[in-house]
Amino acid sequence: MRPFNYHRASSVKDALAIAGAKSNVKFIAGGTNLLDLMKLEIETPMHLVDIADTDLDEITTTSAGGLRIGALVSNTDLAANKTIRQHYQVLSRALLAGASGQLRNKATTGGNLLQRTRCPYFYDTNQACNKRVPGSGCSALEGFNRNHAILGTSDRCIATHPSDMAVAMRVLDAQVEVKAANGDTRMIAMENFHTLPGDTPHIENTLKAGEMITAVALPPPIDGVHVYQKIRDRASYAFALVSVAAIIPKSGTAQFAFGGLAHKPWRDKTAEKELLKGSKAFTDALLKTASTTEHNKFKVTLVERTVAAILAQAEEAKA
Repeated sequence: MRPFNYHRASSVKDALAIAGAKSNVKFIAGGTNLLDLMKLEIETPMHLVDIADTDLDEITTTSAGGLRIGALVSNTDLAANKTIRQHYQVLSRALLAGASGQLRNKATTGGNLLQRTRCPYFYDTNQACNKRVPGSGCSALEGFNRNHAILGTSDRCIATHPSDMAVAMRVLDAQVEVKAANGDTRMIAMENFHTLPGDTPHIENTLKAGEMITAVALPPPIDGVHVYQKIRDRASYAFALVSVAAIIPKSGTAQFAFGGLAHKPWRDKTAEKELLKGSKAFTDALLKTASTTEHNKFKVTLVERTVAAILAQAEEAKA
């Protein structure tokens, strides 16, 4: 691990002031991903700002009838929250499908959104990776890429985003609240928060330098069947081959978001309109731009079967 300066912020204002005055700054809360990357010298911040003492650990209702989730709310506390369990079940289920109990105790809402890909070529500093070293190449393209993306890929990167929570946030149309050093606050829709690789896979989100996630806002709850289905190689502590977050309302169009398919949580609202024609029409529209390899082409069939099973499950629940 390379040397760095450690700052313990006493408030959000203090943390942002430090970030505004320094260069190459990272905020740290639970540290469940960042510390591992620092040990591998993939992340090399000069300044580490600890925000554990800031007041971002509350879940409150909004005037619109939704929820505001502080960036420091742990994954465990969020999954166990009574309102989340009763009215945002897809989110609770997604959180409980992620990592282990010990990690969920430390992992935070803001940090979960910012975790980086688990692509093995990204973690192996002996391999070429445009995400780690821009312009160096992508070893995954011709390597073993069974777990890699089939949607929104580029010739620079086929990594996937690892978060379960973010997939549920995407299907819920959440908004990410961020604050800058000058005090300005802006809201970023989840669909716009994470970016596709294109020619710049090292740019993973739309945060500006010095900005910090302070909360995530959820809209009013949607009644209906909430499902989070995670297909993985083992029953726990494994990242998704394919994950599906779905909300099937009592009336109206169902909402689907997917993990394990792209560089960001994937939702296609145009394809969702095809659900009126059935599961196959939806997945055909969803996957029409899929770019697969010999190793990961099975994901197409896996998505088709998982969506069909979820819709059948929803029909049984409605009956």
